[in-house]
Amino acid sequence: MATTVLDPTAAGADRRARWRAPAGQPAYARPVLLVITVLAAVLYAWGINHSQYHSFYANAVRSMSESWKAFFYGSFDPGNSITLDKLPGFLWPQALSVRIFGFHPWALVLPQVIEGVASLLVLYRLVRRWAGVEAALIAATAFLLTPVAVGLFRTAVEDPGFTLCVLLAAEATQRAARDGRLRPLLLAGVWVGLGFQAKMLEAWAVLPALALVYLLSAPIALRRRLAHLGVSGLVMAAVSMSWMIAVTLTPAKDRPYVDGTTDNSAFSMVVGYNFLNRFSSLGVSAASTGSVSATRNGGGGHGSIADRETGTNGASQGGQSAGSVTHVPAAPTSEARQAGSGGRGGRGGDQDGWSKMFGTSLASQTGWLYPIAAVAIACGVLWRRGRPRTDRIRAGSLLWGTWLATYFLVFSAGSVGGHTYYMGVIAVPLAALTGGGVALMWRAYRAGGPRAWALPGAVAATAAWSVYLAGEFPSFLPWLAPVVGLLGLGAVVLLVLGRRGRGASGGRLALAGLAASLAALLFAPSAWAVQVFNPAYASSGRGAVGPSGKHRGHRSVTSAGGRTGQRSRTGAGSRGETPGAPGAPGGAGGFNVLQDDDRLTVAQRELLRYATSHQGSATYVFATTGWRRASPYILSTGAHVLPLGGYSGDVPFPTEAQFRHLVASGKLRYMLLSGGGRDTGALSGNGTGTGATQITAWVRSACTPVPASTYGGTESAGATEPSGATGEALYRCTSGAA
Repeated sequence: MATTVLDPTAAGADRRARWRAPAGQPAYARPVLLVITVLAAVLYAWGINHSQYHSFYANAVRSMSESWKAFFYGSFDPGNSITLDKLPGFLWPQALSVRIFGFHPWALVLPQVIEGVASLLVLYRLVRRWAGVEAALIAATAFLLTPVAVGLFRTAVEDPGFTLCVLLAAEATQRAARDGRLRPLLLAGVWVGLGFQAKMLEAWAVLPALALVYLLSAPIALRRRLAHLGVSGLVMAAVSMSWMIAVTLTPAKDRPYVDGTTDNSAFSMVVGYNFLNRFSSLGVSAASTGSVSATRNGGGGHGSIADRETGTNGASQGGQSAGSVTHVPAAPTSEARQAGSGGRGGRGGDQDGWSKMFGTSLASQTGWLYPIAAVAIACGVLWRRGRPRTDRIRAGSLLWGTWLATYFLVFSAGSVGGHTYYMGVIAVPLAALTGGGVALMWRAYRAGGPRAWALPGAVAATAAWSVYLAGEFPSFLPWLAPVVGLLGLGAVVLLVLGRRGRGASGGRLALAGLAASLAALLFAPSAWAVQVFNPAYASSGRGAVGPSGKHRGHRSVTSAGGRTGQRSRTGAGSRGETPGAPGAPGGAGGFNVLQDDDRLTVAQRELLRYATSHQGSATYVFATTGWRRASPYILSTGAHVLPLGGYSGDVPFPTEAQFRHLVASGKLRYMLLSGGGRDTGALSGNGTGTGATQITAWVRSACTPVPASTYGGTESAGATEPSGATGEALYRCTSGAA
């Protein structure tokens, strides 16, 4: 009988092998990559135990985690009455996380952390195949230290999953172009389609880059290249539109109403509400698409959706601001207090017009590497003229250059509306071009000749741009601009001396110049990125880390903390108040957030207990005017609350006739309104549309007010209606009233 002898050294060797670089790569490659990966996990997950609910999306996650029907449709409420105003794909990982770990804020953020680490590793793999290990490590580091990347993967929104999907699509396309194979190109189509489920038509903006690379560099005949692209396009379109088609083919009575539309159409929501309205500044009209925003603004007023997402008059509304890993400072800094007075970055004040990508709000989060990326594109394309069509370096330069140019143009033309996390898809090509560009220019520098001066020139231009950006925030790290300037100057001097030096001394000077160049390139963005450890600047809830805007009149910066604007647990944000602003609950620079415990006030719990105990066989505990008033009840208990009007408050669902039918059929017995006859307020989900107004008027005239004392409130002498301790009035509607 054979005896197997276990070698105790084998297991140890296997463990050590994981840390060793693969054959053909430098010994330091794998350990350095592991360090970068660990740092990424730390930056993305830092303070995850202090995460906050996104006060709109978190409701849907709660609903989706409790019902597979809600999971598929992306229902806002557990009763499956209405969907989100987005495709639900980006929330599927969050809902699965909640099913595993329970409903906690950190469970909603965790998938974004994982997506961020995965995105960094996919980027590394892409750049390594294109430009080598050293370039890939530089690119991964640049991506790690880009402020918007750090903020993005700490925020429970659409873009983390979308960014990962388009990166995976690029990786599959790269393999397809290298070998001329159809299968990886089909996989790229699948990834773009899944990216569509997360960010809709924005995912298609990567298609010019992917198609161009395959068309120009795949080593097969032109006819086959075109055929492969056609088949892949069909797969991409099928995956992209699968959810929309499924919703369209499902009878309206068997699914939730599609938010953002007047015609209950998924296509209207995607094309009109979420796409065409973004380009109203160009004269594009969504009036014929069934878009709620177009209806309200007579064809799509500029920034109509952005105003809903950020609030009116520059005040950030809670609906789109929470849901990030954000520290709550005990005592805000003086800068944070100044920021509370209204810096330009609060709503992205310089994020309008074609120059928005160069404004301080976006450039300080994304654009530190603009100059070197531009030089890298030029060098990668022009220096490779005359090479074979399949040239790898030129193909990679075209991929990243086209990607960057396309999204740069899209965001310049469209509405950003203060959503810094949109820029994550810009940070990807900037990091890749930085890594690949430095490697390409370094080789040219060592080879000598006129091209040797490309690297010193690119470093000088990028350092000068960084000095300018850092100088736009004089009260934030005032030493940063001089230090970056000195690093840039030192790098250029060392590179010049390295070219003139001879032998070993020249080589050492050149290496020192390269190290100083990398420091000059990455020092300023890293100073922003590490602010994730600073409670005053940790996160804006919109993908920004560190300061992102400047109040030019007072020369003060807008901190992440000062512009968060999360909705308070008591619902102050739903009445037009801006938490953290003077006069609002929490005071200047303070926070009012949805915490993981005790989200309902005592009065709200009493009201819910009363309505639940008298619900009987009704489907809904009660209906209420808008998602903001329904939100705390859904988040805390998963109560089946029927919100009116969708996210904007203008969606014609339910209509007055539908509402009365719910009452007549016994599916709804109670309606929660504002006390004192008030049901108006800020935009974004307060049920101020025509349908909600009609329903409110009917309830006040046909239903019976429930005495506030029965659910913990008090009656006020002379009041037109009872108002409980919540400041709200509960009405009982009987079938006879309908």
